[in-house]
Amino acid sequence: MRGLAMIGAAVLAIGCAGCAGTPGLLGGWRAPPFAELQQMCGGQPVDYGVDTPAVYSAVYDAWVASRHGKLPQTQFCHFQAGLAQQYAAHGTGANAQARNDWVAYLNEQRAQALSWRASADSTLRGG
Repeated sequence: MRGLAMIGAAVLAIGCAGCAGTPGLLGGWRAPPFAELQQMCGGQPVDYGVDTPAVYSAVYDAWVASRHGKLPQTQFCHFQAGLAQQYAAHGTGANAQARNDWVAYLNEQRAQALSWRASADSTLRGG
């Protein structure tokens, strides 16, 4: 029983890295790793700390839409740059309000990316 509790805790610790068909941060079946997704726009990978799984989920969803022609490459790169800029401005500080601003921004961007992906990925439209 203790083993099951430990497995459950490990699954919870992973966070959203496996949500909504999103592969792990190292990539997976036909999915590029997070560092590769970040480099697609010519930038250096950003370390998002504890927010990395949530950011990867958003970037992966945007990448799926881009790969299927529903999101232009320039918009995909702008999306990634916006995440990096907002994280640098608000996500790294000790100020609670700045952190809340970053989390709200990230959630909005995750919803936008999921919307883009849903336009390209029928598995997210229930068909």
